[in-house]
Amino acid sequence: MTANAIAVDVGGTEMKAALVAVDRHRAEPLRWLRRPTPRGADGAATAELVVAAVAELVTELRVDASVDAVGVVVPGAVDEDRGIGVYSANLGWSDAPLRDLLAERIDLPVSLGHDVRAGGLAEARLGAARGMRDVVVLPIGTGIAAALLFDGQLYSGGGFAGEIGHVDIGHGEPCGCGRTGCVEALASSAAVARRYRERTGVERSSAEVASAVRAGDPDAQAVWQEAVDALAKGLLVLVTVAAPECIVLGGGFAQAGDLLTEPLRDRLEGMLAAYHRRPRLELAELGDTAGCLGAALLATEGLRTK
Repeated sequence: MTANAIAVDVGGTEMKAALVAVDRHRAEPLRWLRRPTPRGADGAATAELVVAAVAELVTELRVDASVDAVGVVVPGAVDEDRGIGVYSANLGWSDAPLRDLLAERIDLPVSLGHDVRAGGLAEARLGAARGMRDVVVLPIGTGIAAALLFDGQLYSGGGFAGEIGHVDIGHGEPCGCGRTGCVEALASSAAVARRYRERTGVERSSAEVASAVRAGDPDAQAVWQEAVDALAKGLLVLVTVAAPECIVLGGGFAQAGDLLTEPLRDRLEGMLAAYHRRPRLELAELGDTAGCLGAALLATEGLRTK
């Protein structure tokens, strides 16, 4: 049976909304809408602005088909069980009862989820890891966080699971979290761009650094190798603890393709013991639609459990 969900992915700068037709084997977007994320308030005021914007998006879709449920995913720390946005540095809320605020304004079943975990669910069900049960989906952008699926089910750890970007791997570089040694201080897109600038005085994006690596720039190659090494050490923790069948790499950094996957696969293999499960390394397939598709899956799975 097909259900129609309105899915909303609330990002730091943009909200993406879609009407999505979902059954057990597919999630097909029927209509898209994109809007700037409201900024300028903090705490509960930010949550109220987001709620109002989501309600407006739902209204403006003006879909002809019936809508069965709404799924909303947000960044930061999210407690899905309680429907709470625990913390978002980018959007400014803390302990915001987002699901209740949404449900008061939308006369449909509402599900709340975390953007990375929802995107991971979509990649596992519909994208690069479809058909697998134990999966890690790792978007690499400004930060690094993982979606963990065990036996086909998302694991959230009360909203705090998957922060592999803040594993201390022993280097001395400061991280935005206030500590030193974190994976993402070397291996995020932002870190690659920053470290190249520090070495050369030249401002380049991580994609431009990747191009410079291919062109033989020794400074770019040094920064890239340090990033790959840091990421491999983070993945070693995931492989040792979670033993995934597949690790899906996404985000802006993964757009480098085999420039990332080939040295990362080699570096990780060199650190694994004989008894470790060897995960497949795949590139994400769903791009920036993954969060919305995952929100639709969360919304319609909620219907099936009622």
